[in-house]
Amino acid sequence: MIRINLLAAERTPKKKAIAFQTGQKLVVGCSLILVLALLFIGWRFWALSHESTQLDLEIAAAQQETTRLHSIIQQVQQFEQRKAQLQQRVTLIEQLRKGQTGPVHMLDQIGRALPPMLWLMELKQTGDSVQLDGRCSTLTGLSEFVTNLEASGYFKRSVEIINTQVESMSTPPGELIRFSIKAQFQTPDPKPAATVAGAKTGG
Repeated sequence: MIRINLLAAERTPKKKAIAFQTGQKLVVGCSLILVLALLFIGWRFWALSHESTQLDLEIAAAQQETTRLHSIIQQVQQFEQRKAQLQQRVTLIEQLRKGQTGPVHMLDQIGRALPPMLWLMELKQTGDSVQLDGRCSTLTGLSEFVTNLEASGYFKRSVEIINTQVESMSTPPGELIRFSIKAQFQTPDPKPAATVAGAKTGG
């Protein structure tokens, strides 16, 4: 009986040692898990911080590029505005040149179309519409004047005779025809080069 009690007493410290070693292993394992978790969290935090810094740099670069492109767009818009203004000026200058040469051609063609014994007393122009008032000695002269105007190419067909009125003259005795005609001034189309060349060859 005494030996049995001693064996039981000897087994109890062994169980305690085994339990203590198991507890130590558990603590070490938990510690390792905790250390690994902390390392993973630290690495993840560093990676996210690095990614955030990289994104901030990319956003700053994109904002700088946006600012640069915005200034370029403004310069292009200013260039387009200047181009449009210059185009308007060129168009206005061309219109003024046409306006300057138009009356010169008109008066030149009217002067060339005048037949003998026909006088112009007044010329009124409203846009392209021209009214001519004058006197002539015969209706034949007035008809010739109208025909010459139409043949010049600078007046649209047909030239309209608004009215005619016979006036008596005392000195020298006779009659004059007072007339008013209306015409539309136009710039004639240039003749094609082929037509001109053909005419020269035919001649």
